Amino acid sequence: MTMNSQALITLSLSLLVILQSSLFASSQSFIGVNYGQLADNLPAPAVTAKLLESTAIGKVRLYNADPAIVKALANTGIGIVIGLANGEIPGIASDPNVAGQWVGANVLQFYPASNIDVITVGNEVMTSGDQGLMSQLLPAMQNIQNALNSASLGGKVKVSTVHSMAVLANSDPPSSGSFNSGFGDTMKALLQFQKATGSPFMINPYPFFAYQSDPRPETLAFCLFQPNAGRVDSASGIKYMNMFDAQVDAVKSALNSMGFKEIEIVVAETGWPYKGDPNEDLSMVYDVGLLKNSQTPTAPTTPKTPTTPANPSPKAAACPIQPGGPCYEPATVQAHAAYAMNLYYQNSGKNPWDCDFVQTAALASTNPSYAGCNYPGGN
Repeated sequence: MTMNSQALITLSLSLLVILQSSLFASSQSFIGVNYGQLADNLPAPAVTAKLLESTAIGKVRLYNADPAIVKALANTGIGIVIGLANGEIPGIASDPNVAGQWVGANVLQFYPASNIDVITVGNEVMTSGDQGLMSQLLPAMQNIQNALNSASLGGKVKVSTVHSMAVLANSDPPSSGSFNSGFGDTMKALLQFQKATGSPFMINPYPFFAYQSDPRPETLAFCLFQPNAGRVDSASGIKYMNMFDAQVDAVKSALNSMGFKEIEIVVAETGWPYKGDPNEDLSMVYDVGLLKNSQTPTAPTTPKTPTTPANPSPKAAACPIQPGGPCYEPATVQAHAAYAMNLYYQNSGKNPWDCDFVQTAALASTNPSYAGCNYPGGN
């Protein structure tokens, strides 16, 4: 399997950790990545920005608001999601002036050259078990929103927070999706804020955890976007061909059940662990499968929630094309994408349609392996 000249898939995994897609539950489609910084020998932000510009990446999510990275992404047109850490929430919730200072330092001095379009206030706060932090989440979001409004950026920069799938009490079947009743009025007030401001509901779906609780081969195929019999939601009649779509639809059902069907869904991160599993290549199979899934046109048997690609998780990566891996060099988008695409093809039945990727790849009769780097199926 070979690639055409324009790669739409992987980036240098040393700096972006894992390929994913950035998912809005709407007709809009783009590819995004989480920019992880917990690694050694990371390229300079300017190098990263140049690499991103050479791809189809449309969104970058930061777990913080690193000024060097935000500045490096100026004038690239790439949408930026910046993060406010859980530890910053109490101070911002209790003092509007602190919120104003945060917005001034992390948004105003870069916007609009740096296309900051979302601020995430905390990560998985609602399932943290910290009741005090949970009660401070909405006030912090409101203070950040008010600071943006004062700077005439209300509506231009959205304010949201990121949730784990554990916010749901039920997710199977997807049509029964509902929020944990223990969140009570806190979740309702949060959703009312998001509806009023037009901000997205951001979620971290991880099909891997479903596989952990049901490690059958058919469950693995369902979670990895591989050929499988599918699962029918008897209540809705919808046939799901992968766990990712089912999880996203469960979130949509939960929003609908509370009267917030207008709120769009963004997948903030997803992925498959690259450590602790007998087959470390599964992380790459998941990533490439996710991208292909995002390119599949909606059909009567597909989920009711249209999906586009999602953001990467720092917990997942593809070992052979990580720094130090046998296929890391050459460290180019094209080389890494070629390896990832081939791996997906080899693990998905080797059908011609498994080597499409929006016409960025093609079947080849020659072995693409090279010194020290052996492509699966290349021998």
